[in-house]
Amino acid sequence: MIDVDLPRLREQLQRSWRVPLFEQLAERVRAFSPGDRILFYALAALASTVALSGLYALQQSLLVEVPAYGGSLREGAVGSPQFINPLLAISDADHDLATLTYAGLMGLSGSGTLVPVLAESYTVSPDGKSYTFVLRKNARFSDGTPVTANDVVFTVQKAQDPSLKSSEYADWAGVNVVADGGTVRFTLAKPYAPFLGLTTLGILPERLWKNVSSGEFPFSSLQTNPVGAGPFKVERVSRDASGLIKSISLTANPYYIFGRPYLDTIHFNFYSRIEDLAGALRSGNVESAYDVPSSVGLTAPYARVFGVFFNPNEKQVYAREEVRKALSLALDRRAIIQTALGGYATAIIGPVPPGGGVKQTTVPQSTDYVATAARILQSAGWVYDGTLRVWKNAGAKQTLEQITVRTSNVPELKSVASAVKADWEKLGIPVAIELYESGDLSQNVIRARNYEALLYGMVIGRDQDLYAFWGSQERNDPGLNIALYANKTVDALLEDARSSTDEAKRSADLQKIEDIIAGEYPAAFIYAPDFIYAVPDDLQGVVLPQIIIPADRFATVASWYRTTDAVWPFLAR
Repeated sequence: MIDVDLPRLREQLQRSWRVPLFEQLAERVRAFSPGDRILFYALAALASTVALSGLYALQQSLLVEVPAYGGSLREGAVGSPQFINPLLAISDADHDLATLTYAGLMGLSGSGTLVPVLAESYTVSPDGKSYTFVLRKNARFSDGTPVTANDVVFTVQKAQDPSLKSSEYADWAGVNVVADGGTVRFTLAKPYAPFLGLTTLGILPERLWKNVSSGEFPFSSLQTNPVGAGPFKVERVSRDASGLIKSISLTANPYYIFGRPYLDTIHFNFYSRIEDLAGALRSGNVESAYDVPSSVGLTAPYARVFGVFFNPNEKQVYAREEVRKALSLALDRRAIIQTALGGYATAIIGPVPPGGGVKQTTVPQSTDYVATAARILQSAGWVYDGTLRVWKNAGAKQTLEQITVRTSNVPELKSVASAVKADWEKLGIPVAIELYESGDLSQNVIRARNYEALLYGMVIGRDQDLYAFWGSQERNDPGLNIALYANKTVDALLEDARSSTDEAKRSADLQKIEDIIAGEYPAAFIYAPDFIYAVPDDLQGVVLPQIIIPADRFATVASWYRTTDAVWPFLAR
């Protein structure tokens, strides 16, 4: 034990803290008069404050702002969800919630490219018919259990079960899938370049679903209380007196493969009408909503093309290219977009929507669209009879008279149809508009090809596979070639584009398809709508890709944030 002389140590410590300069300063201060001392202390306090403020400002200038965990978002949507399940999702509300709670082998990035999520990596065989995925070893469902290759196989085989009647059935039919340890291999009957996009399908946990029959599948409690591997999980579901879901609260999934999201919660309120949703957004009951115009809204291109599609089988005059061209160029697309769509769209004259890498055909500009269209008809031998309000071609023994446009009974298309009617009637052609409810239009007009002119929109996939819309083999139901278009060169390009795994070659093929179809005017393409997403000012990290379905707005949701921290640069990630 060491003896310590405490009195002497205390004396040494006291002496060590005596600073001659400070002692001299203290002596001088004591010599001040009381008033001078007050002034001195005030000046000293001011100097200290300025110095500390300067140090704080210097520190703040050196710190960087980074996203922090916390905060919530109140989202509004139209329609009540029924199936929070990637195999049975039908409505936009279903898809929104399935996207947030489930994850696939691949996922969508903010730039619109596909990136591995539950998969660590993948390879494609040289013949383009085999895709092999290696799963991430740390992939977990929201209940903490591992995601396995067997879960992937189970999900795909369930999609292939015809008795389930999944909307994914057509995409997965004929695909062979096998698990081998931590890998999954898909084998296709023939090369199909867009296949990779199908692997964004959310994966179900086999252990929870394997004993649920296809007949019981839609009624399982897991439909509204899902266990998935997405960035969020369901915490609370509220229903009205009739049992419809009115709101759902989601919380951050701590097991999400890329780390828990910054936002703690996303709360969804559901409304029966778009007008009610717009009112809730204005009142602040919800903070974010899509397809509701807002001064603080974000926009992105929708992968959809709208136009009037001509049916030459219904009226032979539409087989003549100059007629189709004249009707197309008579439309003042920019005026239609401003008056009918509030400016939220892009004018187009070809089949490929903007935002996907293909250069759109330039929309011709004119100071008088009607005069331009009239000259096209006149140069091909057409003469206008103002008395009968009909264009006549004596040589072809054909007439271009009243046009009946059929379309869906929704506000947007009603407004566009009225604008089209006005432009064509300036060309001297009477136009009648017939409106149909969605189911009636699909069943009795489109599938039956019962129209001469159909104002309609095509939803193009992210892969931009146009075969179903423009392949000559798709002219009859259930094909989607509603213009009854046939071109052998385009057929070959369509086949080549969907089978080639060479991205540059696919893009070149798509560009040729765009150019050829735009030049033959099988439809009067008018616009590609904008996706509008109203968000609060302080919500950061939102990056919108090209939108196929509204749920694509959540591509970067795990990186959205409303709070920040200031840290030293070396601590920023």
